[in-house]
Amino acid sequence: MASDREDFSLSGPLHLTSVDWESAHHRRSVSACLVQGVYILERDRQLKREGPHALAPPWWEFFHFRLLRHLVDDADFSIFGAIYEFNPPVSHCNHSLDGSPRYVIAFRGTLNKPDSLSRDLELDLHLIRNGLHRTSRFEIAMQAVRNMVAAVGDSNVWLAGHSLGSAMAMLAGKTMAKTGIFLESFLFNPPFFSAPIERIKDKRLKHGIRIAGSVITAGLTIAMKGKHQRNNAEDPFAALSAWAPRLFVNPGDHIGSEYIGYFEHRKKMEEIGAGGIERLATKNSIAGLLMNALGKESEPLHLIPSASLTVNQTPYQDFKQAHGIHQWWGPDLNLQSKHYKYRQLLS
Repeated sequence: MASDREDFSLSGPLHLTSVDWESAHHRRSVSACLVQGVYILERDRQLKREGPHALAPPWWEFFHFRLLRHLVDDADFSIFGAIYEFNPPVSHCNHSLDGSPRYVIAFRGTLNKPDSLSRDLELDLHLIRNGLHRTSRFEIAMQAVRNMVAAVGDSNVWLAGHSLGSAMAMLAGKTMAKTGIFLESFLFNPPFFSAPIERIKDKRLKHGIRIAGSVITAGLTIAMKGKHQRNNAEDPFAALSAWAPRLFVNPGDHIGSEYIGYFEHRKKMEEIGAGGIERLATKNSIAGLLMNALGKESEPLHLIPSASLTVNQTPYQDFKQAHGIHQWWGPDLNLQSKHYKYRQLLS
């Protein structure tokens, strides 16, 4: 039996009868709904809901998108992604479509259902180990992104994802950014695996712990690969700084809330004159450094140079709501947005 949360007529943003593509609220809401469409596509498949019984189509058709194709995992044959094409009716030609995409590639997160849970959890473990890039699901996703960009151009393609899906979208975006292609990206509740420092209420204690962590990470970085970095003038982390994905996090979501402290701490370190230490620390993690020392390639996915960070301060009852995709199209959200730009240390 379908839940109300799967039914667009009960849970979708019905108030968005006309989308203003220059509105940050509208762009966020539509992107989140397209990600929700992927979740429901997989649920339709699992429950064999077809034709008029399928619940997924309204999640994109309401905004005049059509499903170009879905992306299927080669291990369990679950639908984990979708490519949508924006196809507005002729009557909308009189409305401004500036800022609208031509195509959106969206990825769902972990689905807590028997037909897909095992594979999704396997991908979650790969993500924790910084090995998502070595999975066949990501290869399928990456090939779809490359093919679409090659066919229609990077300015016409958006990426979107939630939770595990936002990690997929982020990794795809970082991979393209390394080649000089910067895709508009909407990443909802992206995972950030670290100690839950952001949950500490005492601001001075929290700041002190972050400073100590930065000093230790920077010291290990210099000890383990400082010589290599001194001989390599090109900083790949700085090369990514022109790409600024849109991150959407909730303080009550312990999976992704560390992004709040990650970017704010960088700003505070600059203010106290410790920017040099933080420039080393912000692009490395202790776990990643140790893995590299053991000869295992590791590039923590969550470490990114620049971002537009939106924090949802609206109170939620529990973690499930704070981590959920539904929060991102609500009409009355208490949102705070900041843009963070990585500043490279010039020699």
